[in-house]
Amino acid sequence: MVDTAARSGAPEQLDRVIVRFAGDSGDGMQLTGERFTTTSALFGNDIATLPEFPAEIRAPAGTLAGVSAFQVHISDHEITTPGDAPNVLVAMNPAALRSELGKLEGGGTIIVNTDSFDERNLTKAGYRANPLADGSLDTYSLYEVPMTSLTKEAVAPLGVKPRDAERSKNFFALGLVSWMYTRPVEPTLDWIESRFAARPQVRDANVAAFKAGHAFGETAELFDHPFSVKPARLAPGTYTNINGNTALAWGLIAASELSRLPLFLGSYPITPASDILHELSKHKDFGVRTLQAEDEIAGIGAALGAAFAGHLGVTTTSGPGIALKSETMGLAVSMELPLVIIDIQRGGPSTGLPTKTEAADLLQAMYGRHGESPIPIVAAYTPSHCFDAAIEAARIALRYRTPVILLSDGYLANGSEPWRLPELSELPDISVTFATEPNHTNPDGSRVFWPYLRDPETLARPWAVPGTPGLEHRIGGIEKEDGSGNISYEPANHERMVHLRAERVRRIADDIPPTMLRGDVEDAEVLVLGWGSTWGAIDGAVDRCRARGRRVAHAHLVHLNPFPRDLGDVVRRYPRVVVPEMNLGQLTRLVRAEFLVDARSITKVQGVPFTASELEAAILKELGD
Repeated sequence: MVDTAARSGAPEQLDRVIVRFAGDSGDGMQLTGERFTTTSALFGNDIATLPEFPAEIRAPAGTLAGVSAFQVHISDHEITTPGDAPNVLVAMNPAALRSELGKLEGGGTIIVNTDSFDERNLTKAGYRANPLADGSLDTYSLYEVPMTSLTKEAVAPLGVKPRDAERSKNFFALGLVSWMYTRPVEPTLDWIESRFAARPQVRDANVAAFKAGHAFGETAELFDHPFSVKPARLAPGTYTNINGNTALAWGLIAASELSRLPLFLGSYPITPASDILHELSKHKDFGVRTLQAEDEIAGIGAALGAAFAGHLGVTTTSGPGIALKSETMGLAVSMELPLVIIDIQRGGPSTGLPTKTEAADLLQAMYGRHGESPIPIVAAYTPSHCFDAAIEAARIALRYRTPVILLSDGYLANGSEPWRLPELSELPDISVTFATEPNHTNPDGSRVFWPYLRDPETLARPWAVPGTPGLEHRIGGIEKEDGSGNISYEPANHERMVHLRAERVRRIADDIPPTMLRGDVEDAEVLVLGWGSTWGAIDGAVDRCRARGRRVAHAHLVHLNPFPRDLGDVVRRYPRVVVPEMNLGQLTRLVRAEFLVDARSITKVQGVPFTASELEAAILKELGD
């Protein structure tokens, strides 16, 4: 058959492509990947991304430790992961090539910036010989492009200094890859004009570099033809490209509007949660108040104080910060005040892998406090679901007067996907009624306010804004008498309060949906039970196994404390239960203890998420294939 695309230069149609940009942390790879992603989203493709950052703030340039990468999967159909293996690797230097080559599919395409492959950079990357010349890349489609020198040549007429000109080489790479995959150029050019409007020389240099890269692809005759990935068929609506941290911030703003409460965030910057603070600080027009506190303890203390004052109190952190906040979380349990604690999980313990993803804080969220202090737990499972998870966490906190932990992770926080903006009618009413009148009559007939008289359905106590006339009351960390709130050291009262606080959390199970199930629900050979960001990889793996003729079901948990009421029946229904987790089996332990089933773990703690192919192999192994 004649390859008409190659002969005519017309774009070859693909249903999907995975591109990975890699270079030094100063090469702008995150920006390059984000712009390629945004343009593809505007074009109408479905997308999923995986940004990866160096753990060191200033790793030595040209070394493996300093490599920054951004992987983007674009398709003409619905996708749930950033892809198992890139089809294309753009390597800006030898370190990027050596670090990322193992991730590339066999026979994939490599585009390298040949200007950086000098003896000094090759030595830094640990190469004894130049891989571009020693035949080690012969099994790949290798394209050698002198990006740095071509960029300098393109911007020379603008009077840009060579060192400054070199900084625009990422836009040359973006222009080249945009040509390869027939991305529209106008969105990128408009963005450059807007982003660098205050720095005309930088703006003009980036525009020139982008156009030069695009023109190089068209005229250099290195490539037989470009490729095209058609828009995906998505449900009607207005879409935006969103990452998990932005979705969380917007979800908190929506929860504030839906509850008719002002939003207060008390936070201390920590990777990978800081972007929520940054995003919320931009939205003072919605009545959002943000405090960058001096430490994690001050951040949650301020948020709890705001909750006491009648605000929607929120604090954000990662695993190490959760450890520091634990005492104040116990105080919130004792005071029975609504508070949302957001944990964007990362590799641990201690400082661990601050820029890498992990989901190993589940047991800490369940038990990491003094005494009997149960807290509801909600987990997001995609970047866009972070919006809904934020509203759900706020709903539970407000309705049941309890702190709630919301779990996300670095993969969700930084990954992005198209998100259809919801209609207001699709969002829940989570408005709150404050106490305004005394609720108890003393023996002498006087009326007073008792802060622990409970709603018979939810066991939630009334919420009174300080300063409301006639509602003077005391609450705090010392055990109090149920009803009156007076300090009490009576043994029977303490046991009653412990049971009441636990029962209040248990009753939340009556107020959440049943277990989310898909696949061969009725007759599966194995149930794959997941939570959090494993959803996309599990979804892809289950589909692949079913395509092989194996009967597989997938249950995914959003509510981890309490579990859905039907979860015990669900996990007992299937002969095998496997639990993929980015930890050493924390949900597995909980499920085995709670429901006495032989759930088996599939674990990964490498700082990167599961791929669908990894889980497919693990599921088939469980089935004996």
